[in-house]
Amino acid sequence: MADDIETQAEKAQPVTRSIHPIFYIASWIFFSNLTILFNKWLLDPDRFTTILTCWHLIFATLATQVLARTTTLLDGRKNVKMTGRLYLRAIVPIGFLFSGSLVCSNMVYLYLSVAFIQMLKAAAPVAVLLTAWVWGVEQPSQSKLINVLFIVFGVGLASFGEIAFSLTGFLFQLGGIVFEAMRLIMIQVLLNGDGQKMDPLVSLYYFAPVCASMNFLVALVTEVPSFRIADLYNTGLWCLLLNAVVAFMLNISSVCLIGKTSGLVMTLTGILKNILLVGASVMIWQTSITALQFLGYAIALAGLVYYSLGRDQIVEIATQLWTFLRNVWENSPAYSSVSSSSSEEGNGQQGQRGGLPPAVRRALLMGLGVMVVVILAAGYIYGGVDPRGGAVGVPRPLGGGGDASSVKPPVQVAS
Repeated sequence: MADDIETQAEKAQPVTRSIHPIFYIASWIFFSNLTILFNKWLLDPDRFTTILTCWHLIFATLATQVLARTTTLLDGRKNVKMTGRLYLRAIVPIGFLFSGSLVCSNMVYLYLSVAFIQMLKAAAPVAVLLTAWVWGVEQPSQSKLINVLFIVFGVGLASFGEIAFSLTGFLFQLGGIVFEAMRLIMIQVLLNGDGQKMDPLVSLYYFAPVCASMNFLVALVTEVPSFRIADLYNTGLWCLLLNAVVAFMLNISSVCLIGKTSGLVMTLTGILKNILLVGASVMIWQTSITALQFLGYAIALAGLVYYSLGRDQIVEIATQLWTFLRNVWENSPAYSSVSSSSSEEGNGQQGQRGGLPPAVRRALLMGLGVMVVVILAAGYIYGGVDPRGGAVGVPRPLGGGGDASSVKPPVQVAS
């Protein structure tokens, strides 16, 4: 009798529906690419990149403090045993490297196209691996060295084929990659070695105040003397606020993606994100990509996939993809017309086996919708004419004026 009551109680409990992982993947790709494109859209070829980075970090500092007191997103910080000694020994030096990485990553947009920047970022695992070898975190191996050289060769081809190559921008990107590699290794040595593991949002909670202070000191010497209040109003206060919100949402989406997916999914998602970003850069800014660049980037991506996944996982994924495509083909009308001599029972079994899962159908529909939106937006950007005489989609960026007479109306940002 008691067992029947427990069974009925279990049946009475409502079924909770969880959000599909595709939502977290799409959110991370969206906010990551939007942050990069938004920053490129704002930055002026003259100056004020450090001020923009400092503003992002100040906003992140305030937002993480609010979230820590009002939500459970930052409960992971309770597992971190933060002391004054640990803060000075680990947080401050790692924050310095984080600050250098952010500044260099934003400075490079003044000199290089978004597409070429993403091609150079394919060499980031090379810097991390070499830094790990120098610190003794990993032992060198011949197979990894060959893989590294393969990626470097691809990035070298892409750089050699770049039409608008800038040595200054290349060095800034190289500096950002080196700073980021050192930061990741120092986190592994100083924090993870002591069991102080942090997710991206908790890391931002501790590192943002340090980075904001360092960036402010740098901006105070380099950019503040030439900064005028007209530059701020020219860009638009709401535009800057929206830019900071988008950058902060990227960190929240990263936390959700890490918690809901595996490392394999994150690796493949990151590669897909970079490819989509290169395509978006070509569409929005009409960036020219040579055949040599395309070949070099393809080689670098192939080396990056092999480095991240390994031969066994690549073979397994390829086998699953081949099986899926074969089932789709067997379920298509073309295959049915070819195999019309088969029995009805056999065809029914093939159709049941080859049907698309609901999640895949939803993903295909979402992808088709995104492509339609991008195509329509690209047509609007290329076909429209700005009332001030410039092309639509070429906004007035941050830091675009000297005196007040050169100020133009604020940029209107669609909400």
